[in-house]
Amino acid sequence: MTVTLESILDAARARVRQLRAHRGSIEEAARAAPVAPDWSTGLRGSTLTVIAEVKRRSPSAGPIAPELDPATHARAFVAGGAGAISVLTDEAHFGGSLADLEAVASAVSVPLLRKDFILDPLQLHESRAAGASAVLLIVRVLAPAQLADLSAVAGDLGLARLVEVHTLDELELAVSLEPESIGVNSRDLETFRVQLDGAETVLRAVPPEVTAVAESGIATRTDVERVAAWGADAILVGTALARAPDPATRVAALSGVGRRGRGATRDARRTTSADR
Repeated sequence: MTVTLESILDAARARVRQLRAHRGSIEEAARAAPVAPDWSTGLRGSTLTVIAEVKRRSPSAGPIAPELDPATHARAFVAGGAGAISVLTDEAHFGGSLADLEAVASAVSVPLLRKDFILDPLQLHESRAAGASAVLLIVRVLAPAQLADLSAVAGDLGLARLVEVHTLDELELAVSLEPESIGVNSRDLETFRVQLDGAETVLRAVPPEVTAVAESGIATRTDVERVAAWGADAILVGTALARAPDPATRVAALSGVGRRGRGATRDARRTTSADR
C-alpha cells in the first residue's frame, strides 16, 4: 500500500480519537511533569546546533534502524555534540512511540523535540508529560485557526514551538505566531522527495529574531555549510545519523560550522512577500 500524507494524517486522527478516552489522566500527567530543559537555550551559540533525531524508519526510506535503542542513541548524540534531540513518536509510519520520548528524557539532559503529526491539544499535553521541551507544528497539515490554537496551548503548557514551513506563504503564517523556532523542510510532504536547494529562499527570509532550523536532506558537512550560508541557525538530521555505525562521530563531523546570520528584517521580508 502506497503511503501518502493523507494516510499518515488518518492514522494520527485515529490515535487522537483513542486519546480522548484518557483525557483526564493525560492532562493530570502534564500538570505534574517536571520542567523540561529550555529549547531556546539549547539552540543558542556561535555554531549551528545539531538537532539529532531518533528515527527507526520512514515512508520514503523504509527501515533505517529498526533495532535502534532510543536512550543509547541519544547518549551517543550528546557525546558527539548534539545540542538537542528530536524524537519521532509516530508508530504507524516511523516506528516510534511516546515511550521512546520518555526513554530519551530519562537518558539525557538536552532539550527534546517531540516530532509527530500534532493535530489536537491532547497530544501537546502528552508531549509535556513525556518530557518534551518543544513540539513540531506543521503548517501544511493544519488549518490556520487550528495552528493558532495549538500554538497557544503549547505556550500555555510551557512547550516551545518548532513551526515547520515549506514556502514563503507558509512562513508568513508561521511568523505571525511568534514561535521560538521555524523549521524549513526541504522534503515535499506530498511526494516525499527532498530538494535541499528549495530551502534557500525560505531560510533567508526567516526573521533574524527567530531560530531557523534546516530540516531534511542534510548528510554531510558540505550540506551543513550550504544551509549555514543561507542563514540556518540549526540543522535537524535524522536518516544520516540513524544509519551511522558510530552516531557520536557522525554528529561531531556535522558540528562546529559557524553561524552566518540573516540580514533580512521582518518588515523587509513582508515587503518582499507583498511584492510577489
